Amino acid sequence: MIRIAIAGLGNCASMLIQGIEYYKNKGDNYYEGLITPIIGNYKVTDIEVVAAFDISKNKIGKDIAEAIFQPPNITPRIVEMKKTGVKVSPGPVLDGVAPHMKSIFNPIQEQVKIEDVVNVLKESKADILINLLPVGSEEASRAYARAALEAGVAFINAIPVFIASDPTGKFPEEFAKRGLPIAGDDIKGQVGATIFHRAITSLFMLRGVKVEETYQLNVGGNTDFLNMKTEERLQSKRISKTKAVTSTLDNEEEIEKEGKIRIGPSDYIPFLGNTKVAYIYVKGSGFAGMPIRVEASLEVDDKSNCAAVLVDVIRAVKLALDRKIGGPLIKVSAFYFKHPPIQAKNDEEAYKWFDEFVRNM
Repeated sequence: MIRIAIAGLGNCASMLIQGIEYYKNKGDNYYEGLITPIIGNYKVTDIEVVAAFDISKNKIGKDIAEAIFQPPNITPRIVEMKKTGVKVSPGPVLDGVAPHMKSIFNPIQEQVKIEDVVNVLKESKADILINLLPVGSEEASRAYARAALEAGVAFINAIPVFIASDPTGKFPEEFAKRGLPIAGDDIKGQVGATIFHRAITSLFMLRGVKVEETYQLNVGGNTDFLNMKTEERLQSKRISKTKAVTSTLDNEEEIEKEGKIRIGPSDYIPFLGNTKVAYIYVKGSGFAGMPIRVEASLEVDDKSNCAAVLVDVIRAVKLALDRKIGGPLIKVSAFYFKHPPIQAKNDEEAYKWFDEFVRNM
């Protein structure tokens, strides 16, 4: 079994937990909808949630099978969840709740210490801690990363806070020193806006077309998009999504310097719920400088898109634990995250790296 703990029991966690149960109900040999059916010897059905942390009074103290359906979560029920016996523990609030989200999240007032998180991780015998906090939770995310280090568990950073790709090198060094794997940062969707956008710009580059300007506008109706209404919580998010696209270009510095690229969340539209809609525009010049323009839209269920990738990353990180690999998982992160420690030139190269990791090459 792969024993996971989750920090932030929101809509993505709800779909992840329900999705695991969905595949268990379907049986060991049902792989439809999965990116990678088996990683090492691990299947999706080998994943078990043994601990969870949240700051909402609506969820703390409840069994996770009940907590994942508490407001403000809006992920629909896709399976009948049985009680798990795992209750949601309180986590540190810190900067995890934006001022305009307090009435929505209904946060606790008491201060939770990192030591309390460490104790829960140790008592639950978790293998991996997954960070699913709201975008902008810089301080809180680093607190959970430190808790993982102290508890001796691996860490998956699914949000745009630079931990696996920490520019100071502090966190990568600490995880490597303790022999603990870390994967991140900022998870891609199964077929999300970023990977779709990268596919278009990669195609332009492959066919000799110079990208001159591009944008990506995203709208949705869940608390993620409501949380991102304030620009101050979006700095890392915009960097992460932008670098994921510009890394496919030969003129990366030029297009950024000239301000010819804009990527990121654009608006909160409540009636969309967990549906995310992305509008992508790419303009380039081809043969003899003649213009080529692409306008595309993508509509996905935001949370199943995330969970599909998480079940792969969880199993890859467990494989790293089995192999006693510590530090940033370069070959895993490049394929599954927007802002990995090392960015692959395109997704074909990133997949090759991931395949090499799985085959232990």
